[in-house]
Amino acid sequence: MTTFRPCFLIPCYNHGATVPAVVESLMTFGYPMLIVDDGSQADTKRILADVAASYDDVTLITLANNQGKGGAVIAGIEAAYQQSFSHAIQIDADGQHDLEALPKLIQESQAHPTALISGQPIYDESVPKSRLYGRYVTHVWVWIETLSFAIKDSMCGFRSYPIGPTISVLERAVLGRRMDFDTEIMVRMYWNDTDIRFINTRVIYPEDGISHFDALWDNVKISWMHTKLFFGMLPRILSLLKRKPIQDDHWSSHAERGTILGMQVLLWVYSTFGRHVFSLLLKPVMAYYYLRGGPVKQASDDFIQQVNAYARVKNITLPEKLSPYRHLVSFGETMLDKLAAWRGDFSEKNLVVHGTEHYEALSKREKGIVMLGSHLGNLELCRALSRRHKDLKINALVFTEHAERFNAVMKAVNPQSEVNVIQVSKMGPDTAILLQQKIDAGEWIVIVGDRTSVTKEDRVVWADFLGKPAPFPQGPFMLASILKQPVYLMFGLRDDSQKEPRFDVYFEPFSEQIILPRGKREEALQEVVQNYAQRLEHFTLKAPSQWYNFFNFWQLTGKKDDN
Repeated sequence: MTTFRPCFLIPCYNHGATVPAVVESLMTFGYPMLIVDDGSQADTKRILADVAASYDDVTLITLANNQGKGGAVIAGIEAAYQQSFSHAIQIDADGQHDLEALPKLIQESQAHPTALISGQPIYDESVPKSRLYGRYVTHVWVWIETLSFAIKDSMCGFRSYPIGPTISVLERAVLGRRMDFDTEIMVRMYWNDTDIRFINTRVIYPEDGISHFDALWDNVKISWMHTKLFFGMLPRILSLLKRKPIQDDHWSSHAERGTILGMQVLLWVYSTFGRHVFSLLLKPVMAYYYLRGGPVKQASDDFIQQVNAYARVKNITLPEKLSPYRHLVSFGETMLDKLAAWRGDFSEKNLVVHGTEHYEALSKREKGIVMLGSHLGNLELCRALSRRHKDLKINALVFTEHAERFNAVMKAVNPQSEVNVIQVSKMGPDTAILLQQKIDAGEWIVIVGDRTSVTKEDRVVWADFLGKPAPFPQGPFMLASILKQPVYLMFGLRDDSQKEPRFDVYFEPFSEQIILPRGKREEALQEVVQNYAQRLEHFTLKAPSQWYNFFNFWQLTGKKDDN
């Protein structure tokens, strides 16, 4: 399981006087520390030894000879790798970095666990002008070497390194060991498709600060580094130009492409000519969207690559050949399925319900349940389930910013339809009380568990999904724990091997009650979300073309939380 288990990495060369204060300021975060003594003099060695002896969570790594800043950082990252840390958070030993930015650095690293997070310096008047102007020369070279402006600053030593991607780069190339290291590792990680992100951080230059920058030899090494990177860039030109910027749009910012008029046209074609004609007309429409490209096609392609790679690693035979075009056609067919389900066109002959025995037991309960769905397949088939059981009332949670459009679509489908939609803007106490009333009345609550919050995107739990860590929202699982009722899963998958519409509806128990005990809440929540991710993965592999999260599912967007 992928977890956030960081350590602090402090490279030190003759900065013994400042290290105790740096270590003391970091203790409040509760993370282990690795101090790398880069061949320091005797007085610094004594101080570092005393610091290591004073704290249980401090480990001292001693290099016999001075390797340079890069060599010390590499030694620390390799030690962090051997001790199974997920991230190494580099802090300079001289107290030059403003640690007020550290919580934001950690937060960004948790939100984007495969990214390299770096400080972007904000200088005061203490910065030497030669240093300041020299940085701009390096910035220009880095932009050339990456054919991108994505790297805003490559020289700041205030960073969180993801251990896996960093070790991968260190194993492939021999990097500079002195002041050239910071820039070279960042450029090479960018070449290796690592996401690079930045946070603002104040940097000061103390009057009595010790600098180990050698104006002659370090500049020679930096010049040689840029020469290597420039020629290393040349064979990568095509791949660098093709690389797309990280998509920072939250899923909620993607407006539905269909309009109410469009829905009515689709329904008219379906009602007048039947599903066969509708499907024929659907193909050129989806071919148009496919040829247009854009973020939807890119997201489809990214998903297909991920699921194919995972299937190869696990030796899994997928039930179908995947392509972005087929993926889009499947989405169009499911849009019709949704409309048909809400219109009431599906009956028992269209459904094979797996898990009806669970409903028989639930029908004897006085209280309702929580049902977790997803954007895999067709969740609207729960409406068909409610028609099969007349005494069952199902409520779906819909966020306010989508509810008006959602209700308008439903009125276009069926003006007489009684849609049980609970409109919410955020998961607050009022929402919990309302849902508790529904539960007490014996009604079911449905909420999807695979899309991050519209207003609080960073409130996520990272869980392994199809071989890669993905962010899942905390809200649905915490809400289920508050309601203290059984939790079930439902997945509705279309059987594309049949000529007539046929669906497999999987209804299964997930948890008798989600309990998040105090003191172990984070661990319990992690386990619950991982269990959900495993079941979502299981059903995704049954019908991967029916996965309709058309955005980069494996990353957050960087969208700020609303307050």
